Amino acid sequence: MNTTTNAIVMNQAEEMPFPPTFPSLEAEREDRKRKLASAFRLFGKFGFDEGVAGHITARDPEFPDQFWVNPMGMSFKQIKVSDLLLVDHSGNVVKGEGLLNGAAFTIHSHIHKMHPRVTAVAHSHSVYGKAWSAIGRTLDPLTQDACAFYNDHVLFDDFTGVVLDMEEGERIAAALGDNKAVILQNHGLLTVGTTVESAAWWYITMERTCQAQLLAEAAGKPVLIDPENCEITYKTVGSELAGWFQYQPLLSVISAEQPDMYD
Repeated sequence: MNTTTNAIVMNQAEEMPFPPTFPSLEAEREDRKRKLASAFRLFGKFGFDEGVAGHITARDPEFPDQFWVNPMGMSFKQIKVSDLLLVDHSGNVVKGEGLLNGAAFTIHSHIHKMHPRVTAVAHSHSVYGKAWSAIGRTLDPLTQDACAFYNDHVLFDDFTGVVLDMEEGERIAAALGDNKAVILQNHGLLTVGTTVESAAWWYITMERTCQAQLLAEAAGKPVLIDPENCEITYKTVGSELAGWFQYQPLLSVISAEQPDMYD
């Protein structure tokens, strides 16, 4: 990298926006719920919904043993801030009206309990994620975008049906470890983040990465990126800040298209 390019990169880094801070827990809660509603609308827009399957959760900023989640049976395409449920780690609906998805509670409650670093968790039954999960492999570093998951995702190969067993929820949370994503074999994808925005972005780009690898392997023998360049690229595209920032254009579009989600 030459001196001019280096200076441009450093200047851009100094001008990069960062996740906002809030004057109160109430303001942070409202913002987190709005971002959660936007994630559901984007998942709906991208076709990640299938029946009543799928859920995204966000830890409450004031009560860390409680999280916000979508009510079971409501389309991602219609979810509003006012529809969200607040649930505790015992499965009680603290605020809101609607059905609590048993699988959502089983999976997400254990992840939130076991991993204090995690603010948000995203899981759905998107087509390419399901297809790749059936192969029973982690993703290869085939593209720049795939490098976001380099040494930062795992395979959970213990499918036993719909996740309603609390012990399976614990096993999924344990398998996650310090990673940003889990491929649930024969099931689909699950991603986490320190913000709702990063968790949602990791899911969106992981789904597309699954699609890209399926296409590449169908067409021929893909060429992997070498480990050194994977690590370099990961530092740029795989950080939580990068995940949060990548979500911002999508947030801008969906906010303009569907402002009713903030009701």
